[in-house]
Amino acid sequence: MTAEWWKNSVVYQVYPQSFKDSNNDGVGDFQGIIEKLPYLVKLGIDVIWLNPIFDSPLVDNGYDIADYEKILPQYGTMEDFKELLDKAHQLNIRIILDLVVNHTSDLHKWFLASKEDQENPYADYYIWKDPKPDGSAPNNWGSTFGGPAWEYVESRNQYYLHCFAKEQPDLNWENETVRQEIYNMMRKWFELGIDGFRMDVISLISKDPAYPDAPDTLAYTKSYYAGASNGPRVHEFLHEMNQEVLRHYDVMTVGETPNTNSTQAQLYTFPEREELNMVFHFDHMHLDYGKFGKFSDIRFKLSDLRNTLTEWQNQLDHGWNSLYWSNHDQPRAVTRFGDDGEYREVSAKMLGTLLHMMKGTPFIFQGEELGMRNVPFTDISEYQDIETTYFYQEMTAAGEALEDIKRAVYLKSRDNARTPMPWNGEANSGFSEAKPWIAYSPDNRRINVESTLADPNSIFYHYQKLIALRKEYPIIQLGEYQLINEEDSAVYSYLRTYQDETLLVLCSFSKDKVNVRVPQELLEKESALLISNYSDTATQPFAEMPLRPYEAVVYHLT
Repeated sequence: MTAEWWKNSVVYQVYPQSFKDSNNDGVGDFQGIIEKLPYLVKLGIDVIWLNPIFDSPLVDNGYDIADYEKILPQYGTMEDFKELLDKAHQLNIRIILDLVVNHTSDLHKWFLASKEDQENPYADYYIWKDPKPDGSAPNNWGSTFGGPAWEYVESRNQYYLHCFAKEQPDLNWENETVRQEIYNMMRKWFELGIDGFRMDVISLISKDPAYPDAPDTLAYTKSYYAGASNGPRVHEFLHEMNQEVLRHYDVMTVGETPNTNSTQAQLYTFPEREELNMVFHFDHMHLDYGKFGKFSDIRFKLSDLRNTLTEWQNQLDHGWNSLYWSNHDQPRAVTRFGDDGEYREVSAKMLGTLLHMMKGTPFIFQGEELGMRNVPFTDISEYQDIETTYFYQEMTAAGEALEDIKRAVYLKSRDNARTPMPWNGEANSGFSEAKPWIAYSPDNRRINVESTLADPNSIFYHYQKLIALRKEYPIIQLGEYQLINEEDSAVYSYLRTYQDETLLVLCSFSKDKVNVRVPQELLEKESALLISNYSDTATQPFAEMPLRPYEAVVYHLT
């Protein structure tokens, strides 16, 4: 086994249905990914994370799984997947899958049997509760996609819990048979040769047995957090999973852990606890939330971002961090945290630099390396996402102005991440000859792979260099993190230190030219410019350094 290979890896997230369509049905597939493996080799990534590839009715784009051992036909066959796995491995690229085991589809055979009556062998595979005396739901929890988190089934005279859509019933992890079914399924995928799992909402698998009502302070769509997040047995379950399955394979694990703070994250990631390698937290994703949660036009503050990322760097120094700006559930990073207009390219490079020089495993979402922006759809009908549809209705019902709603949807819809990958600037973006399952971004004419690869100064090549530097300099993987200039209103500055080396990382979040102070003791060291997003950056730092708009610079000091 290769010890902790994931610590020196860079992960690239592929959203399969939007990556590359090989058979012209408008949906991306395995053969399309195989076709584009050379592109990922060129970028330099080590691991591909695939969003769910399993059979599903696609109520929530594959996060409602009907069969954990069957492939979604739109993506291809099991033989196609094995070919992808084999060809990726031949190119020294590992593949991890999305493990969705907090819930299944309501079309899963377990649920179809479970809902029949209270006596069948699957009766206790899901979370069923009796109605209150007045016939109402067991508590006041709401679901993420709107409406109550409980759905009544007449054949059982009971309600089942669904923290997400009603078509996504929550599994009962208290049932040991359910856990063993899951572990057996995981073993089968590991025996097939996959290299790990990203675990969807894994912090929700253990529920408070009291199922308490949620306080009014929790948003209705997240009110189940009152009894479902970081529950009493979650660490017991994950340790059991580790002992029974994970420790027997040379794999990586990353748990998606909503509503989990940095202290709680230590319990998931400290190696002696033998649970997970790392988690996805959401603290930096919540910095721009407003009245309707993520659907707001509030802009993050640099001070909040710096404090949050620093907290996680420090708190998980003994554990391990995942590093990400965006994924399939988030808007595009350059729109959210940079400047997607005049300074799109330099700000995208700055964001990449800031994150990739930190301690942890970087995750790149498809198209991030192109500087893809949020999608300027002009009509709400162009959005496909279940969450976006719900919040559009909620905001309309609350009397919000249409322009404000459209602005919030443009800024935060999950569909910003889900439009087809633009391989070229032609009408079909090189993705498919058929009408795609979701509309193309109008940006694709100018923001696409073909034009990016033709430009030696493009964002792609900046990311390529960031990835190469991580392989070349152990300090990037192993160095300690130290924040400096913590009161600076425009520049995020930090150090990495390892043995007798130091990295000085300076990243401006300003559209203006600003000065940044460099501590005197650093100026006395030998320095070399490691990477910058401008072509004529000073080769060594000096006391009062002017940084141009969104300039990022990294110096290696010895």
